[in-house]
Amino acid sequence: MPRIRVGRPRLPRTRAGRRRLVQAVAAACVLALAPATWMYASTGGRVGTVADAPASGVAVVFGAGLWKGEPSPYLAGRLDAAVRLYRAGKVKAVLVTGDNSRTDYDEPGAMRGYLVRHGVPGTHVVADFAGFDTWDSCVRAKKIFGVDRAVLVSQGFHIRRAVALCEAAGVRSYGVGVDAAHDATWYYGGTREVFAAGKALLDVVFKPDPTFLGPKEPGVARALTGPAG
Repeated sequence: MPRIRVGRPRLPRTRAGRRRLVQAVAAACVLALAPATWMYASTGGRVGTVADAPASGVAVVFGAGLWKGEPSPYLAGRLDAAVRLYRAGKVKAVLVTGDNSRTDYDEPGAMRGYLVRHGVPGTHVVADFAGFDTWDSCVRAKKIFGVDRAVLVSQGFHIRRAVALCEAAGVRSYGVGVDAAHDATWYYGGTREVFAAGKALLDVVFKPDPTFLGPKEPGVARALTGPAG
């Protein structure tokens, strides 16, 4: 059987050809980074700490995975920040949003249980079981749970995308970026955000419907108008 030879790519031999190649590579890099640049520019001044966060009534905590049915360390960090926001009186309701696409994986349920164990009354924790990605969570916060203004809670590498998407979905947002160890998960998350920014820009432009929408739910409104826990 004849062997198939794969030739090496050849660089242009002329100075003009090499210049055009460099220009093409530079243009590709600019296009690749443009969504991330837009995301940072559009969220300027609206990301900080728990202490910086304004009183907004509602905190939205995005899922970050479970370990043996319990919140992962990254998710626990987000939930701890939500507890601090509640104790500081900056929020009265915490909307936890995540994946419950199968019976053996209940991310919002685990998040709710963690918050209750750490002192947030169950009547003030509302679960969104169809927050399959950040855009879905933001749209559902607005259309299903009636959230108009919120403090968003996530890790620093994700929070700007969350703020940009929730703003596009109609939720006036301030982001709390939770500190995390710069481990393999952190570096993976940061790298992933470069590519996720492109999808975020498409979501903002085209505003697709979330995977599931469904009827309106009154849990957040009840928590905001009910007695403090």
